[in-house]
Amino acid sequence: MSMNQLSKEDRLRLMKFVCSFAWADLHIAESERRMVQKLVRRLKLTKDEREIVDGWLEIPPRAEELDPGQIPDAHRALFLTTAREMIEVDGDIAPEEVENFELLEQLLT
Repeated sequence: MSMNQLSKEDRLRLMKFVCSFAWADLHIAESERRMVQKLVRRLKLTKDEREIVDGWLEIPPRAEELDPGQIPDAHRALFLTTAREMIEVDGDIAPEEVENFELLEQLLT
């Protein structure tokens, strides 16, 4: 499944999870910000969608908004791969990032 096949709702859901992983260590590194911007371009998000994502870079998504059960089965591998890329992009993998990823992986597999 490629990013181009995601619905509008799933594109935003992916970005919400990506931003939550960027916040796992309570700091958004410049490399994480660049990765988010790269994903925004790849997903061809609209201006309104970009503003939503920019908001998640200022204030992290609330935990209750992150329901792995809403991720369609067909997209789960893509979400996990993208989350892993986010936690690795700054070269500093915090224990919280690993813990969050392992939890997501357990919930999705």
